[in-house]
Amino acid sequence: MSIVSYTGFPQTPLSHLGILAVHGPDARKFLNGQLSQDTNKLAADRVELAGLHNPQGRVIALLRLVPVGTEDVLCVLPRALLPATLATLRKYLLRAKATLMDESAHWLIDGLAGDPALPAAPGSARVEGSDILWRHAADGRVIRLQPIRDEIQSGRDFADPALAAWQLADLVAGLPELHESTRGEFVAQMLNLDALGGISFTKGCYTGQEVIARAHYRGRVKRRAQRFRILEGGPALQPGQKVRLIEGNAVRFAQIVNVAQGRKGIECLAVTSFDTSRTGASGEASVSEVPLGDTPTIEVVGLPVSYVLPD
Repeated sequence: MSIVSYTGFPQTPLSHLGILAVHGPDARKFLNGQLSQDTNKLAADRVELAGLHNPQGRVIALLRLVPVGTEDVLCVLPRALLPATLATLRKYLLRAKATLMDESAHWLIDGLAGDPALPAAPGSARVEGSDILWRHAADGRVIRLQPIRDEIQSGRDFADPALAAWQLADLVAGLPELHESTRGEFVAQMLNLDALGGISFTKGCYTGQEVIARAHYRGRVKRRAQRFRILEGGPALQPGQKVRLIEGNAVRFAQIVNVAQGRKGIECLAVTSFDTSRTGASGEASVSEVPLGDTPTIEVVGLPVSYVLPD
């Protein structure tokens, strides 16, 4: 996918996202004991993906970690999951010299079609005055954080049509997003967090680390998020819904992660058995058609070439 294939507007208000701010001298040390990313090594010119997990290694939040100064971190995640995420982290705060706050009301979050001043690698970041920008995906899109000022309107429309186009672009790029219905449903590797750079396997312990490390070191992950397209009419799909994929005499089961309306049909990311025989040397899955349940026909669509799932 290239920048020109993103059909939203040059600036997309990402009203569905919020900010969980972690302040204080122990902010990064505290997060390092909870998240799958090595927060002690956050660089000023990087924004990193991380997962928050329950003790069974299942993802309960996906966060983009934005370093501010030498101590503080802004965690970007869906607003709908922010209260539960905040409550979970506060349970582990104990005596750490850190404060956790919902600062969504203090920031504007916009998606941009591109920024030539940023390096192409996803996660590359820069500060422009009080604004923070980073490369969101390999397709060139950028996210910008701006403190709310008098001259900037804070009212945003959650139904903005450009937001639907942005979320479709995320799905095409293979970027998962959690919903209330999918919190705690998937182990980190099922959402391809290892392929997306969201897991450090060299840092110390964190909640769920034992399960995630075991899946990494003791054998190939058998279920992963893969992209599908529904070509014919059928029942509406919802995140968390479990479906059947039938191919010949074989039946696989899948669970929906993300759903979006595309130009050729309904697109979705779904966690299902990962068959390396479907994957070519480029890392892009071959195309086949299989019926979903008993009604619609879906097409197995390859993830981006830059997005190679581990063997």
